[in-house]
Amino acid sequence: MALYGRFHAKSNQELVQYLKRAAIIRSERVFEAMNATDRAKYTQPGYAYIDAPQGIGYGATISAPHMHAYALEYLEDKLRSGARALDVGSGSGYLTVCMGIMTGPSGVAVGIEHIPELKAMAEKSIREDHPELLRDGRVVLVVGDGRLGYPERGPYDAIHVGAASKQIPQALIDQLAPGGRLIIPVGRENSDQTLMQVDKSLDGNIKQRSLLGVVFVPLTDKDWQYRRS
Repeated sequence: MALYGRFHAKSNQELVQYLKRAAIIRSERVFEAMNATDRAKYTQPGYAYIDAPQGIGYGATISAPHMHAYALEYLEDKLRSGARALDVGSGSGYLTVCMGIMTGPSGVAVGIEHIPELKAMAEKSIREDHPELLRDGRVVLVVGDGRLGYPERGPYDAIHVGAASKQIPQALIDQLAPGGRLIIPVGRENSDQTLMQVDKSLDGNIKQRSLLGVVFVPLTDKDWQYRRS
């Protein structure tokens, strides 16, 4: 298997096939969602098919393809038809679209992003790639502080956070539906971070487990992020 960041595919299909061969993509539903979502529409075309994160402006990044695959796989059994999903720090909109595809015509994936310019860029990208998702309300993009979640559309069966938090925001745990799952990187910037899985049982009990070591930009306020850009 090629080292992450060393594999440069010629097409989206080749990239997704590589992730499947590497056993990062394990389910057919994740394979189909990533195969149907052209990464080049959401980042710089010349670098879209490298298995590495890419800057998208305003101090934000689009995660490496293998991290998107991991996130979708960890959430796969919660991203069922008719499910509600929340993508915190939706940035480019790429993962929100994958979630919207997986939750089907009767589901909804909400992407929350505190930088209005990134939300506008994501809307433009989605219109070029999957305009039907916006038209049919299967993907909804909003501007707001993702650390507070988006209770207007909750509770959520699946929540993904695309930036590292020093601790797990209680608001996101509160907005998990019974039986729901939250995936979030936890840790400080430039230090050890861990991708955490938080499950809420049907009777409301919370269980946490560590998944793998990761490196993400920090989950922070928009003013700090503007200064960083």
